[in-house]
Amino acid sequence: MARKLIIDTDPGIDDAMAIFLALTSPELDVIGLTTVFGNVDVGTATTNALRLLEIAGRSDIPVARGAAHPLAGPVRSYAFDVHGEDGQGNVFLPPSDAQPVDQAAAAFIIEQVMAAPGEVTLVPVGPLTNIALALRLEPRLVHAVREVVLMGGSALALGNVNPAAEANILGDPEAADVVFGAGWPLVMVGLDVTHKVVMSPEHLDAYGHAQNPLAQHIARIVPFYHAFYQQYYPGLRGIYVHDSSAVAYAIDPTLFTVEQWPVRVETQGISRGKTWPYTGNGETPAGWRERPRVGVCVDVDAERLLALERSRLM
Repeated sequence: MARKLIIDTDPGIDDAMAIFLALTSPELDVIGLTTVFGNVDVGTATTNALRLLEIAGRSDIPVARGAAHPLAGPVRSYAFDVHGEDGQGNVFLPPSDAQPVDQAAAAFIIEQVMAAPGEVTLVPVGPLTNIALALRLEPRLVHAVREVVLMGGSALALGNVNPAAEANILGDPEAADVVFGAGWPLVMVGLDVTHKVVMSPEHLDAYGHAQNPLAQHIARIVPFYHAFYQQYYPGLRGIYVHDSSAVAYAIDPTLFTVEQWPVRVETQGISRGKTWPYTGNGETPAGWRERPRVGVCVDVDAERLLALERSRLM
């Protein structure tokens, strides 16, 4: 039976790739997209989500607009240099005829999860504000959700915004600390593994030769993303596969090696946004002692993951 999925997203070029991977995977049943600020403002993110579903021929899937800013303070910045001003490589898609549902993202998440206890997996691939807001409104989500599989954080690796922080977690560290501490089944698919999954230029070029609208859209938007990587990661041959890795975990967890550690998120100072696991075997220190253990992906079969993505989108 296909796993029910809600993808919480800030599309985003790699978000588009992840959404398309989920939609073309029979193991998954995408029952909704919820949108959040992050790569772009939440209005643009919502427009992009609607258009991506339209491209995929899945406008039947509801989209719920979510948080426009973090739990505390203003938006730090948007990732226009990575994803373009429109979040889709500056291709400036025409607006969709579809509209988001008349329900906030947090309320939509609560309604869907509580209507099917134990069945719905949440896959947040942006800042975790909507997820924290849903928890605040309905604490029973902790016991009703099947699993939370998030793209974000860096347990043992460096960050990608600065040496400490990964972008999604830095987008709302307060929300992230709530989500990591909630006590529900949670897996972190962070930079520890996504920086091991590198999609080659040949793989990227192949999208343009695939005769389906999803691959064709990726072929239009990914050059902007690839250009960013060429500029800022000159030794990298290709792009890192971030958001699609979280979807790949939902499809096939055996792709990953996972450790169980309690995790705190730093909310102060120059390390703001850092995901700190306690990896020791001795007495757990104060601050981590009361925290639940969560799954932290520490290794990945990158070639098998890339083959999975190729098989679904080309």
